[in-house]
Amino acid sequence: MLTRREMIKAAGLAVAALRANLDGLGAAAAPGKDPGSQDRVSKRPPIGQRNFVSEAVEATIATVKRDIADAELAWLFENCYPNTLDTTVRFSMRRGRPDGFVITGDIPAMWLRDSTAQVWPYLPLAPEDQKLRLLLAGVVNRQTRCILIDPYANAFNDGPEGSHWESDLTDMKPELHERKWEIDSLCYPVRLAHGYWRTTGDASVLDADWRAAAQLIFRTFREQQRMRGRGPYKFQRVTAVAYDTVPLGGYGNPTRSVGLIHSMFRPSDDACIYPFLVPSNLFAVRALSQLREIFSDEIGDHAFAAECGELAAEVAHAIQEHAVAEHPRYGRVFAYEVDGFGNALFMDDANVPSLLSLPYLEALDAADPVYQATRSLVLSEDNPYFFRGEAGEGIGGPHVGLGMIWPLGITMRALTSSEESEILFCLRMLKATHAGTGFMHESFHQDDPSNFTRAWFAWANTLFGELIVKLHGERRHLLRASL
Repeated sequence: MLTRREMIKAAGLAVAALRANLDGLGAAAAPGKDPGSQDRVSKRPPIGQRNFVSEAVEATIATVKRDIADAELAWLFENCYPNTLDTTVRFSMRRGRPDGFVITGDIPAMWLRDSTAQVWPYLPLAPEDQKLRLLLAGVVNRQTRCILIDPYANAFNDGPEGSHWESDLTDMKPELHERKWEIDSLCYPVRLAHGYWRTTGDASVLDADWRAAAQLIFRTFREQQRMRGRGPYKFQRVTAVAYDTVPLGGYGNPTRSVGLIHSMFRPSDDACIYPFLVPSNLFAVRALSQLREIFSDEIGDHAFAAECGELAAEVAHAIQEHAVAEHPRYGRVFAYEVDGFGNALFMDDANVPSLLSLPYLEALDAADPVYQATRSLVLSEDNPYFFRGEAGEGIGGPHVGLGMIWPLGITMRALTSSEESEILFCLRMLKATHAGTGFMHESFHQDDPSNFTRAWFAWANTLFGELIVKLHGERRHLLRASL
């Protein structure tokens, strides 16, 4: 097993080598004092063509941008931070209540996960911007409606429009875009409702429909513990892509019922190998704790609050018993997936919840020694989906293939780091790999950032904006540093 000193030394040597590559990239791409400045015009839609405008967001852009010394980084922030509002939000009033439908970008459907992640960075501004507050309430309301339609679906249409995936071998409905069961699809709406309630003090979103959806979330988690049978969900797709379908009649690979919650798919929308997806189970513990808090402190349903607390404790205990495994190099770490039989998958995926992201989701303390060992593992080449090349290094996943690094993972690395040198390293990498583009991509090739996927992926843009705003509030001197 590597000692912590050996891990740090190895990581430091790798970072130093890559930093030299990045410095070379920057010099080659941008000779002179401020190359490309003439091309740094705003890539945002004209004001009249933006889907939603928030005065608080615009004020934040102006304030934060003034403190960013690097012109390219400031330009990226100005374009990325408001991208969800500019291009993906559809807001309206529906029967006297706010409604917010949020597409992912180039896919015109609303994922429960992505829609929460896309608007989450704006939540701290809600108390000072009534219009923004209504939008956030509208997203909570829309997510509630979606869950009541089908708690097993991950993505929804704006209405009963049907889908390209309506031939999937599962219980499709016309309101669904896709029906891949992912634990985090139910955790994210709880995170948003809880965050909205705590931030604004507004409990209007916690109405009878929301309470029914919360009960359905709890029931679904219980069903997918599979303590008394396999439950009602199964999924198959006619495809040549193994990660797009579920084996063994659509119920997944075998497990032993140990109290963990089954997830057929990861937050990447790729099928799990072992159905106990560990980061999502940890996220579920956090979501159940938030439900307990809401039903105890606001709604006054102490019986249901107690049920949520009991299930959270049950899953948390099962995680400690079955999801912490001994790695030959890093010692006790969280596996990415397990099956209850003792099999464990050592890896991480850039999509959130990931093992790397657990402190960001408040599912784990960053100082936890098991998390720190896990972090060392997933940010190394002992993670089969950690890639390092001439353009950069970072976590990817099987979703878009080998060698493809996800900016989500780089940004999350910075958001969960306490090391300023590591945060600056991530900022330099994001700047170098997106120079001249104005936006984050879904992924880019480790050796060639011009080889990328999805130019319009709002989650990656908004998360990058969240990182910059966080640094402005906590480590402003890093933004004033020369990159």
